Amino acid sequence: MTLTNWAGNTAFRASAVHHPSSLDELRRLVAAGTRVRALGSGHSFNDVADTTGDLVILDRMPDAVEIDSAAARVRVPARTTYARLAAHLNEHGFALANMASLPHISVAGSVATGTHGSGDRIPGLAAAVSALDLVTADGSTLTLARGDADFPGAVVALGALGVVTSLTLDLVPAFELRQYVREGLPVEALAHFDEIMAAGHSVSLFTDWRETRVWLKRADALDEADWYGTRPADRPRHPLPTMPADPCTQQLGVPGPWHERLPHFRADFEPSGAGNELQSELILPREHAVKALRELYAIGERIRPVLQISEVRTIAADDLWLSPFHGRDSVGIHFTWVKDPEAVRPVLELVEETLAPFEPRPHWGKLFTRWPACPERFRSLVRRLDPAGKFGNDFTRVLLGE
Repeated sequence: MTLTNWAGNTAFRASAVHHPSSLDELRRLVAAGTRVRALGSGHSFNDVADTTGDLVILDRMPDAVEIDSAAARVRVPARTTYARLAAHLNEHGFALANMASLPHISVAGSVATGTHGSGDRIPGLAAAVSALDLVTADGSTLTLARGDADFPGAVVALGALGVVTSLTLDLVPAFELRQYVREGLPVEALAHFDEIMAAGHSVSLFTDWRETRVWLKRADALDEADWYGTRPADRPRHPLPTMPADPCTQQLGVPGPWHERLPHFRADFEPSGAGNELQSELILPREHAVKALRELYAIGERIRPVLQISEVRTIAADDLWLSPFHGRDSVGIHFTWVKDPEAVRPVLELVEETLAPFEPRPHWGKLFTRWPACPERFRSLVRRLDPAGKFGNDFTRVLLGE
């Protein structure tokens, strides 16, 4: 049976797939290998995790989650999913500041590729990492913590430095949210983009570049009166207007715990139809948001034939070298495409060309054709920790200019 990524558009070419059950076994595998990559939950749409050598999956490694209540931090195995982690944290009175739309994804893979949620004052998921442990090229272990010189280069690192085995994350007290869906946002309301995106703990715009809805996740009740020209949804909604809302988290303003509102999708729902899609996302400086969105609305007729839905989110800046949000408050413009790579590619290229004046950066785990410049300090870090390129693959070699 061929091992593929989430969408099935990438078949892994590994000569061997390993499932180590202990740190010692993993260290021996890494030390003996000439080409090694680690695979998380596979929720990527390109070959970022591919290798022609040894593919390591940590699904049989110990999975104990260790909460340090006094420090408000948690140490989690790399394999842990956000769904499992969030429920455990909530039971102990803690929360993560934010979550991605899908809680089924692994912590390590999400962090390594710069995955994020939404929130004006909330950075991407990787910014919550205060320390990480990894197995390096010779099989030894290395711990890096916030404040170490190499730490900002090792968090969002695309697997290029070693196999991450655990991460320590910052926590906040558990909290409750309500989720609302507002429909019919007029294009003219983009003049109030900042106010709209600041109206909740987490806010998303879902659009096909003709009709737009707002998903608000906020602590207090929202006045159901007219709100920027929208109307309240009369029943729960799915991000895709034609899909039933059964897999989605509770809406209609019903209060509930953070981990059952921040993701768009329920943790107890097995996304059996998931993967029937391709995804891209471009990250722009926040100050370009309104102009960039207007440009996309203007070419909506060319986007829609291969589009399922787009999502617009805001993300606060961080200091991680390869993060799409490094040094700038950002807006992420996401595209869920139909599963037809040949039809999607020219439209993706059109979108990239349209957004090129706005300094876009790609989400590392999704489809893109224009590569950003790689920081020289990250190249130097890779050369120092992995001089023989053991953790490299086609994806990282293009990034590093090798």
